[in-house]
Amino acid sequence: MRKSSIFFLICFLLQYFCSSNSESFVGVNYGIVADNLPPPDATAKLLKSTSIEKVRLYGADPAIIKALANSGIGIVIGAANGDIPAMASDPNFAGQWVNSNVMAYYPASKIIVVSVGNEVVTSGDQNLLSNLLPAMRNVQNALNSASLGGKIKVSTVHSMAVLGQSEPPSAGAFNSSFGDTLKALLQFQSENSSPFMINPYPFFAYQSDPRPETLAFCLFQPNAGRVDSRTGIKYMNMFDAQVDAVHSALSAMGFKDVEIVVAETGWPYKGDPNEVGPSLDNAKNYNGNLINYLRSKVGTPLMPGKSVDTYIFALYDENLKPGPGSERSFGLFRSDLSMIYDAGLSKSAQTPASTPLTPAPTASAATLTPSPTPVMPSPKTPTTTPAILAPTTPSTPLTPGILPPGSEIRGTATSCEPLHSLLLIIVTIIAFTLVEVHRE
Repeated sequence: MRKSSIFFLICFLLQYFCSSNSESFVGVNYGIVADNLPPPDATAKLLKSTSIEKVRLYGADPAIIKALANSGIGIVIGAANGDIPAMASDPNFAGQWVNSNVMAYYPASKIIVVSVGNEVVTSGDQNLLSNLLPAMRNVQNALNSASLGGKIKVSTVHSMAVLGQSEPPSAGAFNSSFGDTLKALLQFQSENSSPFMINPYPFFAYQSDPRPETLAFCLFQPNAGRVDSRTGIKYMNMFDAQVDAVHSALSAMGFKDVEIVVAETGWPYKGDPNEVGPSLDNAKNYNGNLINYLRSKVGTPLMPGKSVDTYIFALYDENLKPGPGSERSFGLFRSDLSMIYDAGLSKSAQTPASTPLTPAPTASAATLTPSPTPVMPSPKTPTTTPAILAPTTPSTPLTPGILPPGSEIRGTATSCEPLHSLLLIIVTIIAFTLVEVHRE
């Protein structure tokens, strides 16, 4: 009896250790606005060779969803903005959409979220805006009817332009012109435990404020940090400040428990000659340090101890996208499946590496000159990468005002959690065994 107890204890602890190494928080965006992409089956094999555990699609391509069957990779599928009016007005249309795009593949294909529309709230299209929530409700009802309401979440993706204030992060607030719409959406999401999906891009913040200290702040590299004047918390990177500003906005509206998911973030590795910021080194540093930071599970200052689910943009370049050259250069892999640069996504790189880390939050301010500016959305191609704020990066200390949702902080830190977990297993087993021996 005692031996079996020890056996079950060991199994439980090993299971805990394995789960603690899970990287379910690292995802990737898989856009297909291109004519040179590898076949879905080859892409599925590529994904399984990495530590990527989630994929966000911008539609519901049958070949891709099928290729990911039995892979264990979570899939976010999208309903196009053009489908929203029909989904809202006709529950049968929503039901047929769910049957065709979810039921036909689930559970072999691990669909985890249906994203209804992309950046609808900030699109300026009042028809889409008025139909968004009814469409989400009808999709939710269709999933409930299929007994999948608790397994597959219904959400929608927002640009950072939904924020009217983000500086300092603790004063983050939604744009008042979207207030009623967002409150109703969040009430629905709170009732159904679905995530608030947002697209922060420090890259665009740096473009609007191309100082060396801003670049370091965006790339998780050593920098003086920026202090939230209300809380005294020092932020060491843009990503943290941006995510915390969203958290503060949710809290201010009474929905602090709604989970935040970063639906898109990334950095282009090349661009046009007149573009500031794109480079192979910057892309590798941003994405590599971000992934490393997520693995640390440090969390943000306002949401410590848990990494936010983050989908990196993007798996491949999309050579048919319009706009500046950077729009076609966010890929992690080439169409021949080779890496454009190593962001640390191989399965052998799952332990946090040594990267510039964030110091513990302090109330000390850096010596930069404050330069807060209004949050201004930057035009972005409405295909794979939605509109993103192009704020200027305020220097420390942060003062009340508008913090560019692209120019915020995120500290990096390594974690000894796997080692601690292993030590916990060993010590517990030894202690338990000694007690049992003593009893005998």
